[in-house]
Amino acid sequence: MPPQTSIRDRIVAFIRAAAPGGVVVGMSGGVDSSVVASLCAEALGRTKVLGLILPASSTPAQDTTDAQQVAGKLGIPCRIIPIEGVLRALEQALGPAASADSDCLPDQKGATQRAADPSPPRGELARSTLIAQANLAPRLRMAVLYYHANLLGRLVAGTGNRSELLTGYFTKHGDGGVDFLPLGGLYKREILALAKELSIPAQVISKPPSAGLWPGQTDEGDLGLPYAALDSILAALLDQGLPPAAAAAQTGMDPATVAKVLSLLEASRHKRALPPVGPRPGEE
Repeated sequence: MPPQTSIRDRIVAFIRAAAPGGVVVGMSGGVDSSVVASLCAEALGRTKVLGLILPASSTPAQDTTDAQQVAGKLGIPCRIIPIEGVLRALEQALGPAASADSDCLPDQKGATQRAADPSPPRGELARSTLIAQANLAPRLRMAVLYYHANLLGRLVAGTGNRSELLTGYFTKHGDGGVDFLPLGGLYKREILALAKELSIPAQVISKPPSAGLWPGQTDEGDLGLPYAALDSILAALLDQGLPPAAAAAQTGMDPATVAKVLSLLEASRHKRALPPVGPRPGEE
């Protein structure tokens, strides 16, 4: 039997088929974007990969340095475009967070009336405000990536992995707004192994994964469990098709944790699907 093609070679072939004209990659200084940039350079050649580093005020300086180092090592063209000014201007234009005290609906006479819905509890409003504001930066980055992709006639290569996609740990129409996902079939643990094979700098591989949405934010803190545990549960549930109780027993995780992962899968289903389309006239 011929030797099995490595996952590295398969992803390289996938990139060549998906984006022969070149790609734009958002480089965060993390392991996922570093691996994507490396594989794209291997697949397409260095001149067909543009790395964009798009820091905000919450972006650690070391992340920008790491992204520059990776781009330099790969020999790909790279631009740093700070988005903080545009982000602050957008937040200022949007004004205070919406609530029952700020939402107004036009009445039949053209005047305004207060929205009838009661205000959410203060803690709930604070959380929804934090999430809404945190999602602005990824969506702004998406616009910048596509601006350059349109200029160059290229595609945007996404950096999401299977762990993130299945749990919905990405911003819809933000870092989820891409043309293709080279690492979409790999769990985080598999990407870490591939990063070592690609000689990604050690400090990039070892740093705690973070979306950089606010100072001190980490992926595992948001998800509530380490990637190693998450990946093992997802693999048991989806790859092996085990029921929740069996998945808990096999992974050594408590049933409540498995149930939480299942709830993430279900709650994020809409993020992995095209928008539902309404019926045509005459259709039942």
